[in-house]
Amino acid sequence: MTGTLLSLGHGYSAAALARSLGPGWRIIGTTRRAEKAARLRVEGVEALIWPGEDLAPALAAATHVLASIAPDEAGDPLLATDAKTIAAAAPHLKWVGYLSTTGVYGDHQGGWVDETTPLAPTTSRGRRRVLAEGQWQALAARSGLPLHIFRLAGIYGPGRGPFEKVRDGTARRIIRENQYFSRIHVDDIATVLAASIARPDPGAIYNVADDDPSPPEDVLAEAARLLGLPLPPEIAFEEAEMTPLARSFYAESKRVRNDRIKRELGVTLAYPDYRSGLRALLKVNREHPLQVTGKH
Repeated sequence: MTGTLLSLGHGYSAAALARSLGPGWRIIGTTRRAEKAARLRVEGVEALIWPGEDLAPALAAATHVLASIAPDEAGDPLLATDAKTIAAAAPHLKWVGYLSTTGVYGDHQGGWVDETTPLAPTTSRGRRRVLAEGQWQALAARSGLPLHIFRLAGIYGPGRGPFEKVRDGTARRIIRENQYFSRIHVDDIATVLAASIARPDPGAIYNVADDDPSPPEDVLAEAARLLGLPLPPEIAFEEAEMTPLARSFYAESKRVRNDRIKRELGVTLAYPDYRSGLRALLKVNREHPLQVTGKH
């Protein structure tokens, strides 16, 4: 399969998808910064500055669209300015994906959630994503946009992992009873997105998480073991000094079911747990040192 992917907010996960699609695909990506646009062009991405440049020509050329621009208090800023342009492209689009977050489910005190779980976010990030999801769904209902929503767990991969903090001694194992996070390697995100592109099912919602939701302190302990370093110190959650953003991640505890990506998309995860993911990540980091910033 080949086509033209328009990546609205060409970040970490979108770049992984673009790499996985292979030759024959045309990739158009938006970014807010001219310096990043220059880097994208070196990587073979046709970069557009948004807000700024007109998206209509790119949407007219696209066969597939991936949207991952972070929402604000009013929802998705892209839809605030370009909803009509996107809707006009709906008849010729084969697939549209929106990258959301498992934060839309809120706190379940370590319990399991799936795609049918009611949305009850407790953080501002989660509330913004719920709002943006609803806006995309409303646009799809009006225009026939072939929308798919992907709720991503905590993303890690090359340039994003625990090893640097463990090495430099700043890592801390913050202990809170019954605290579970779900995670996903960026390469597995790309696999899920590519599988959905191959099997479009407009209206579908997928949780994108691995098989092994775990306490965060276990991940740091495994990173230290792989590096041959001492365990980072334990600190009780109530005593830990954290930024408001870091503390907000501990406000919710849940385990995310991923059965649908396996059953409906036929996905086999390359990294079904953090142990296999960290082993691969350490190998990549040693062979290809890399720093990555940005969302999604």
